[in-house]
Amino acid sequence: MGLVGSQDSPALSVTWAHRAEQSASVWARAHARGEVPSVWPYGLDALRDHAVVEVDELPDPGRIARLRARAGLGPRPRAGLAIAWDENTAYRLQILRPRTRYAAGVIWLTDMAAAGAAPGRLVTMLRAATALWVLSEAQVVPLQRLLGTGGPRIFVVPFGIDHEFFGAQPPAARPRIVSAGNDRDRDPATLYAALALVLAARPGVDVVVQSPSALPPPEGVRLVRRLPHTELRDLYATASVVVTATRPNLHASGMTVALEALSTARPVVVSDTPGMRDYVSTRTGDLVPPRDPEALAEALIGMLDDPDRAAALGRQGRIEVERRFTTRTMVDALVRGLIADG
Repeated sequence: MGLVGSQDSPALSVTWAHRAEQSASVWARAHARGEVPSVWPYGLDALRDHAVVEVDELPDPGRIARLRARAGLGPRPRAGLAIAWDENTAYRLQILRPRTRYAAGVIWLTDMAAAGAAPGRLVTMLRAATALWVLSEAQVVPLQRLLGTGGPRIFVVPFGIDHEFFGAQPPAARPRIVSAGNDRDRDPATLYAALALVLAARPGVDVVVQSPSALPPPEGVRLVRRLPHTELRDLYATASVVVTATRPNLHASGMTVALEALSTARPVVVSDTPGMRDYVSTRTGDLVPPRDPEALAEALIGMLDDPDRAAALGRQGRIEVERRFTTRTMVDALVRGLIADG
């Protein structure tokens, strides 16, 4: 018997362990008002096509609960499978409401391990998991090495977005570059250096950056600190090209923005990292070396100077999202991975 039921017969149950700070019920109400993509965060409401799903919203454990868990004085593990989107939520689960069987996504740990900064307690917790998934092929071998022999099975799940919320839009009316996002591996210094070069060569171009970075943008760049999902969606629609600059990483930093832009039929220019190669190709945008503002600027100018090519890349990007990167294809891949040993 598999870990969860089939799509035709969701007979089994699974608990989705989720951070209370991002309440699934609050998110669902916002979605009903048309304010956010997907019914649940990450589109995991699609799990209900495969299983009976209980949502367990976990508060921050606090220092005392963490100390009790480390001393072996925490709650006794409960039966039944629980899943967590990322490793930090899984750790929270195993402190507050531990399970005998749990599966989790691993996002940041592979890059932490590459930097020699993988927390030992987190590694120990993940070694005991039933299964783990990652969002890029580049994470698999480093995670296997980190967890060692006898660790859980690791499989890849392609990230997906709500392609209906981020619908395809006609080409932009005027040249505009848009950048968005605040992932920990974003590289605002390279981005701003590239944008300064673009504006020096093409002073009439409009540039909008949505970012909480404290780094001041170059003259001519309009900085927006935070946007709700609906306004970000509308911003994509005004773009000629969407750019994401990141430091080298394995976990595909910037993939959400890249896929949302492609879903809107916008071409992208992104840093060429191992993880991002799973999501962007030369059919949908340009990949440039990380930390190379000159190359980034050249790619952006190329998009602005060839709007027909940019539009064609955007149209193909929309096709790629519909085929491979929707929330439903993501959840289907997650379920296949979970039942592989069933």
